[in-house]
Formats: sequence, structure tokens, C-alpha cells
Amino acid sequence: MPAARESLLDAAVAALAARPWPAVRMVDVAAAAGVSRQTLYNEFGGKAGLGRALVRLETGRYLDGVDRALAAPGSDAERLAAVAEWTVRAAGAHPLLRALLTGARDAALPAPGRAPGPGELARAVRDRAVAALAPAGGARRCELVVRLALSYVVAPGEEPGAGELLRLLSEPNRRAAAR
Repeated sequence: MPAARESLLDAAVAALAARPWPAVRMVDVAAAAGVSRQTLYNEFGGKAGLGRALVRLETGRYLDGVDRALAAPGSDAERLAAVAEWTVRAAGAHPLLRALLTGARDAALPAPGRAPGPGELARAVRDRAVAALAPAGGARRCELVVRLALSYVVAPGEEPGAGELLRLLSEPNRRAAAR
């Protein structure tokens, strides 16, 4: 029942946006999805299974956004800046993703279960960037961009603009040039 599963996940996302996870009721999610509560239990086994599915959904959506940013036209620096901007924007808009990226557990959200931790997500983004960019992009540069974006997620401030990130990514490393 792929359609039922998608409807249930959409309903659960909407319910989680409206109230904390402990207050989300399975009967309400099933009703909002237009399916029976038994269908919900058949698909997810229970509330914990639904929560794990939401974590997987959020992780997948985030990594899909990373892939879109890396596939966009532009220089390596522009695409890395797009990944950083996507990370900051997505984490700001989605509390569950923010919790996954930072490791900051929030009782109002589903338990992450065996979801990838912040380090695993950062490595997944880095590895995707290394695969998508020219060899000159380098793993170190990709890692730096991911960690810079995560620093804005952890300690929000004025969001970095693309111009600022591009300048930082494009400038030759002065220390390396001095060696």
C-alpha cells in the first residue's frame, strides 16, 4: 500500500507540526490519512515504527536536497555554497532534521532510534559532495562546508549569504600560499 503509507506519513508530518510527538495520536493520524487505524498499525507496527519512518523520511528528504544542490549548474564553490544554504534553511524549517543534524534530542519529537547521527550525516553529505565535484573539490573542503553549515544550525545567527560563502570557498588559502 504505497499510497496509504505516503498518506500516513504526510498526516504524521502534519500532526507533528501541530503538536509534540507525545500528543500525536495514532487514531488522528489514520483519520487524517483517510485510512483505518488497523492500516496504520499494519504499515508501521505502532507509534514507535511510525516515528522511525518519520526520521527516515526526514533524513531522505534532506539528502535529496543535498543531491539537488550538488547537481545544480555552477562551479564547485557555488554548489558547495548551495549545500550549506540548504542545510541551514532545511534545519531551520524542520525541527526533526535539526535534531538529527545536531544530536540535540527533543522530547517533543519522535525518538531517532537507529537513525544516522550528526557525524554520519555530515560524512554522507561530504561523500556525496566528493563524488559530485571535480577532484579539486576535495574531501577536506566538503567537510569544511558541511561543518560550517552545521555551526549555523547549532548557533543560529544571521544566515550566511551565497556571496559570503562563495568568497570563502573561492579565495586561495593564504597560509598554504605562504608555505
